[in-house]
Amino acid sequence: MIITDSKTFGLLVRKCRKQQKVTQAQLAAVSNVGLRFVSELENGKPTSQLDKALRVANMAGLTLAASDKNAPFAKPKQRIKANT
Repeated sequence: MIITDSKTFGLLVRKCRKQQKVTQAQLAAVSNVGLRFVSELENGKPTSQLDKALRVANMAGLTLAASDKNAPFAKPKQRIKANT
C-alpha cells in the first residue's frame, strides 16, 4: 500500500489491527497511548508533523510504504543521485 496522507496511513493501521483481531483499546494499551489517539489515527486525523513529513516526502518524489514486518522488504530505489 502506498501511503500519501494520514488517511491512508490510518486505514493501513486499522486493517492490520483488525487482521490481528485486536481492539483499539488493546492496541492503545500495548502502544502506551490513549484509545482516543488510536481512534483518531485510524480515522486519518492529521497531526501536523506527520502530514508535513508525508507532504515533503511526496513532493521530494519519495513513495512511502509500509509492509508487514514479517514480509521480506524490497530493495529501496535511490531517488536522488549526488553529482560527482
